[in-house]
Amino acid sequence: MLDNRTEPTASPSPWPAAYPDEYAVVDVETTGLGRDDRIVSAAVYRLDSRGEVQDHWYSPVNPLRDPGPVWIHGLTSAMLADAPLFPDIAAELAERLAGRVLVAHNAVFDWSMLAREYARAKSTAPVEQRLCTIVLAKELRLPLANHKLESLAAHYGVVQQRAHHALDDARVLAEAFRPSLHLAAAAGLPLPLHTCRPLTEWTEGSVPAARPAPAGGSYGSYRPSSWRPARKRPSCPYPNPGRMAPEGPLMQGMRVAFSGDTGIDRELLEDRATDAGLHVASSVSRLTSLLVTNDPDSPTSKAAKARAFGTPVIDERRFAELLKAVTPAPGVHG
Repeated sequence: MLDNRTEPTASPSPWPAAYPDEYAVVDVETTGLGRDDRIVSAAVYRLDSRGEVQDHWYSPVNPLRDPGPVWIHGLTSAMLADAPLFPDIAAELAERLAGRVLVAHNAVFDWSMLAREYARAKSTAPVEQRLCTIVLAKELRLPLANHKLESLAAHYGVVQQRAHHALDDARVLAEAFRPSLHLAAAAGLPLPLHTCRPLTEWTEGSVPAARPAPAGGSYGSYRPSSWRPARKRPSCPYPNPGRMAPEGPLMQGMRVAFSGDTGIDRELLEDRATDAGLHVASSVSRLTSLLVTNDPDSPTSKAAKARAFGTPVIDERRFAELLKAVTPAPGVHG
């Protein structure tokens, strides 16, 4: 594990009073992109309120399984054999995250991987909010060809030295985040902060076998546009009965959409909805029966559309209660 401290430098004022006091810029490299994949390395750059580096930290992590895309992150099984397990670094990592906004490029991915690792370790990451630098770049309308980290880095003249090495990716992102933060401050732009929720219920799937590199030895950029890839589900056999009434109940055939973090693993929650006879929708439309979210005032497109359409919105806890007694569709008994 590497720990390096630097003295923060002064930054101009005035500064938006509502901005966070401290940030933790995070990058994790993983065995893959699925919900059952593991972290193989993690890095954190701690920043002050104006984006100046305070210190940085890095550790490889033994995933106790095939390390996955070695041709991307460069960490082989032999290199990770003597690395600490995640529970061994969980407390030290938590100390570096505590009280800070987690900043990452495609932050929902890095947060989801961390949340799952902490759940496995029977612990909780002390993170209350995250900020995605992709979302921030979009809100700043930066003239980028795409929203890959290398494009953001090139825009600010930040030189990448070891792409897909957690420590260097975190350094690059920290250096690119600082000018973005100052642009947002100068414009008086509210930062796109999202609430982070630890996992309280989840399931572990099977561990996939080792995956050989494709022809040419690389998949290129391996970060998805979304943490949760689309899942093919069987068609709902029941007609949509329309919107849910203010006090419920749920009825088979209702179209339900989910937005934001959930304490119950999202796929597990969706599976339960499907098993109950609901139609899990990937987006919100005028036909959506209800939206399940723990953050109804968030700026996400689903929440915004629900507000615009007048779609009923309930939180995860209420949805779990209603899911226990779903009304059968007309003509269905049991």
